[in-house]
Amino acid sequence: MHTYRIGDAAALLGVGADTVRRLVDGGKLTAEGDELGRRIIPGPAPTAYVRQVHRAGWGPTGSSARYRLSGIVTEVLLGDVSAQVEIQAGPFRVVAPVSRESADEGELEPAVAAVAVTKSTNVVVERP
Repeated sequence: MHTYRIGDAAALLGVGADTVRRLVDGGKLTAEGDELGRRIIPGPAPTAYVRQVHRAGWGPTGSSARYRLSGIVTEVLLGDVSAQVEIQAGPFRVVAPVSRESADEGELEPAVAAVAVTKSTNVVVERP
C-alpha cells in the first residue's frame, strides 16, 4: 500500500502541512507511525477525506457544477460585447470569456477575489 508523508499529503490536498497535522489530530485523516516515529498517511486516507469533504452535497450555491477554483482576478480585458477574465487559483491559471455585462455587473477587476466554476467545457465566473 502506498503511503504519504505529511508534506506530500498536504500537497495532494492543496493545504499546508500544519493543516494536515490538525486533520490527523482531529481524527478527520488517518495516520500511522513509521519506524522513526514520523506520521505516515496511508494511501486511501487522503482519498476518503477528499471524497467526504467534496461530496457533501451540491455546494453553497445549489449548482450542479462540480469544479470551483477560488482565486484572485489578475487581469480583465474588456471589449464592447465580451470580456476576458484571468484568475489565478493557487497554481492554476484560468482564463474565461464572459459577457461584458457579466464582467461589469460582477465588478470584476484585478485584485478582486473570484471563483471559477466549471462544468464540462463551460466556465462561469462568480464572486464569493
